[in-house]
This record gives sequence, C-alpha cells and structure tokens, in this order.
Amino acid sequence: MRTPVLAGLIGAMLLPAVSVDAAATKKPVHRVVPAKPAAAVPPLSPADAFLAKNAKLRGVVTTPSGLQYRVLTPGAGAAKPTDADVTLVNYVGKLIDGTTFDQSKQPTPMPVSGVVPGFSEALKLMPKGAKYRVWIKPSLGYGDQATGPIPAGSVLAFDIELLDFVSTAQFEQMQQQAATPAAQ
Repeated sequence: MRTPVLAGLIGAMLLPAVSVDAAATKKPVHRVVPAKPAAAVPPLSPADAFLAKNAKLRGVVTTPSGLQYRVLTPGAGAAKPTDADVTLVNYVGKLIDGTTFDQSKQPTPMPVSGVVPGFSEALKLMPKGAKYRVWIKPSLGYGDQATGPIPAGSVLAFDIELLDFVSTAQFEQMQQQAATPAAQ
C-alpha cells in the first residue's frame, strides 16, 4: 500500500522538474547558452581596401574577375580586340599613390595576349577610339612579385586609349612590308 507521501515522491521523480514560477506563470524555462565568439575578420590588405572603396565611386564598373574600369570616352563601333589581335594604344600606368611607373611616348603596338591579364581584359572591353581608366588588382597584374618600380601586391591604375587594332597576322605582314626596302 502506498502512502500519499510516497506517491508524491515517486510522482516527483517521474515528472520533469519545473520551477514553481514557470509552472505558476506557464512560461517555459529557457537555459542560457553562452554565445560563441565571433569569427575574427582579417583586416583588408591595402590593395583590397582601395578596390573596395574605389568600387563605390560613380561610374566605376567591376567585372567578375575583379578588374575595375571607368569609361572616359566611349569609342565607336561594336568591334573589340581579341587575344588574336595587336592593339595600338596610348597609355599611362600609375600606382594608386599617383607614382607613374610607365607611359607610352607615342602610339604603341601591344598584343592583347602579351600583357598582364588585367590589361588584356581591359583591351577586350574597348572599341576603337575608347579611353578607359582601369584599376588592375594584384592577381590580374604582377601579383606578389615586385617588378621594376612596381612593389609586390600593387594595384595598377592605367589610362588606356585604344586607337586601333588589327589581327596578329595583319600586324606581322605590315612589319615585313615596313622592313623590306622599297623597290626602285
């Protein structure tokens, strides 16, 4: 035979423990779970910080590869150079601190496939007569290698004017004709 006290103890052991306040107000009791520490966000490199800020400027377009450009003069026509072409360009190359590291003295032929990937990508976006300002992130430029006056990890800024372009075969033929003395 069970006594009421024994029945109460057995019932208490079989039922989950509920605080008196929670039972009285019918609010569930919640356990406090310590918060996980926030994942540390690594600081941006100077190049990434510049490009993030630059991307927000009016008229700046960022391609899927991360090349940034602004159209200064749109150019004419729909034709654009390909990897199989040689372009004729005027350009000025600068570091983001404004230091000029290279500049064409006259219109300069450049094979589209013979320049750093970011410069090549920019050329392939431009129709004849276009002038673009481009910002080439390190991975599309010289990466982590210093090259002449260009420090490792540099963003390269170029003003590029595309004067003309021809196929590589046409360019080579023009070079041969220029090297052959004129028949007298």
